[in-house]
Amino acid sequence: MLRYLHCMRLFFLFCLFYNSLSFFCSKLGAQQLNPSTSKSKKLFEEAARFLSRNDFTNATIRLEQLLNDDSLFITARQQLADIYLRQKEFEQAAKHYEMVSKLASDLTPSTWFGLGESLLNLGAYAASKQALTTYLSKVSTQTNQRKAIAQKYLADCNFSLSERKNTQLLNIHNMGASINSADDEYFPMLTADRSSIIFTRQKKGGLEYIYVSQYQDSAWKQALPIPGKVNTESYSEGAHCISPDGRYLFFTGCNKPDGKGSCDIYISHWEGSAWGIPHNLGSPINTGSWKAQPAISPDGNTLYFVSNRKGGFGGNDIWYSTLQQDGSWGVPQNMGDKVNTSFDESTPFIHADNETLYFASNGWPGFGNKDLFISKLDHEGNRLSPVNMGTPINDHLEQRALTVSLDGSTAYFAAERPGGKGGLDIYTCLLTEHLRPTAVAYVKGRVFDKTTGNAVKAAVKLTDLKNKKRTFYSEVDYLDGTFLVPLPVGSEYALHVLHPEYLFYSQHFALADTLTEKDIYAVKVGLERISSGRSAILNNIFFPTNGYELLPTSESDLMELFQLLQHNKHIRIEITGHTDNTGSAQANQVLSEKRALAVYAYLLSKGIDKTRLAYKGYGQNNPIADNTTEKGKQQNRRTEFKIIATDYGK
Repeated sequence: MLRYLHCMRLFFLFCLFYNSLSFFCSKLGAQQLNPSTSKSKKLFEEAARFLSRNDFTNATIRLEQLLNDDSLFITARQQLADIYLRQKEFEQAAKHYEMVSKLASDLTPSTWFGLGESLLNLGAYAASKQALTTYLSKVSTQTNQRKAIAQKYLADCNFSLSERKNTQLLNIHNMGASINSADDEYFPMLTADRSSIIFTRQKKGGLEYIYVSQYQDSAWKQALPIPGKVNTESYSEGAHCISPDGRYLFFTGCNKPDGKGSCDIYISHWEGSAWGIPHNLGSPINTGSWKAQPAISPDGNTLYFVSNRKGGFGGNDIWYSTLQQDGSWGVPQNMGDKVNTSFDESTPFIHADNETLYFASNGWPGFGNKDLFISKLDHEGNRLSPVNMGTPINDHLEQRALTVSLDGSTAYFAAERPGGKGGLDIYTCLLTEHLRPTAVAYVKGRVFDKTTGNAVKAAVKLTDLKNKKRTFYSEVDYLDGTFLVPLPVGSEYALHVLHPEYLFYSQHFALADTLTEKDIYAVKVGLERISSGRSAILNNIFFPTNGYELLPTSESDLMELFQLLQHNKHIRIEITGHTDNTGSAQANQVLSEKRALAVYAYLLSKGIDKTRLAYKGYGQNNPIADNTTEKGKQQNRRTEFKIIATDYGK
């Protein structure tokens, strides 16, 4: 799809070049413009007929034959160079533009534009700069689209000449024949546990399909079409993303019967062994404009995508839509001038840290064609101007669709590179520190009824205890109750699992600034129904050592407990405090009572009737773990609540 749009733009430029040629040709001598033989004239006329039918292959053959006998026929040579440029055969285009520039430097400024663009796409930045500068000097008093593009190309040359000396020491590896083929492969997306990589493959006929490869025995297995009902024989399905838990696949489908435009965004759910029937996301995301390349945020609440819809900066822009409380998607918003330009932006990927955005662009200064960029947020949450990811990730060839592992260390991206399997291949490398997002661990679990063992369709919420902001909110998988929650390193988090008919589950995670210890946390969440005698641990209630004043980081659990009482007016609870066996039993008894009292007092301050509350300290008498280890002691130092009645006020 991207290549199609690029070709259309090149064809448009070719038409401009060709149409402008007649004006400048009138200023040159006939000897340079007309065929010198009847054979040349016939071939030139045949080439013109093929061009009128957009048959560039046969037009090229005729013009090459013509120039073998009539090498000074510069009009034909200019035309041939324009065709080669349109077909992205940059070496051939540059060769013929160079000859035209020597034979007739004033034939048309388009010669210098075409030469500059061809050389830029060959990575010959100094020579390209010279050609583009010549072009701009010849059209200095004009204002047109090509002039703006030439200025952009010149900026690319200046950027490349200054930046290529800063090449990073990155070892970039082709992912091999199990994933790459003679076809184009792109949009690599990893599941959080890195056990699967899902990517798009474009077959020779132009249709796209989604493939998957499994990582087993320290190697990627031969990729196969994803199982299920996403891929079809008649339409393109690709340019996709996958939710971190691997349960939801967002993808681009083109020209499908239920589509609203040329390409729409669809969603499919993993049904246990295959992908289910896709659903069109509908309006306001899908409209009559072109939409493609979705990227879902780690919490599933923001969908980024690419579109040429009205209201953008020009070309293809990156947009986003947020999930509303009723489950619908909100009106898409443009990401603004810190991301989008008047040229094309594409292939967004939002990392699991929910801050770092990677995307491709030919609008920001780069090495030619499309480069990969990284965009981060400042401390106030404002997006900073993007940074080119530099060499050797970027070069004068095409790069697109980069994704980064949760721990931030490894990048996977598509590029055209020498020695590849053919066209776009998928490559991987370790990133240098300045290109990495915030590392992210994750907690993976399943929610079930503690009595029956059946899955419970609960909500999962994550709160950053340092800034008290909710960083994640979603529902568990509706089939099996599983969930996956990202945990950016460098903070402490409260995890809550909520269902109106159950006592809530509370867990605490403290992550250091690195993932040297652990990056996967597995939990089993057995929920207790709200009934007499049931209890739950408040794992996010904190006190100073040997103290009983509630610390600010306790607020998340306190509020969940308050909400539980608010929504269940007929229950009475007892708050219980517990300690480990460090110190005297009497001191521990007093401390546990005062800590329970602190929670009791908080609830009273929020307006809960005191007749619905009781508190008690148990000291060190009811351990739930071994007091001989520090981990066991930490588990024993806890605050709980227990339902003591469910008929209050009845």
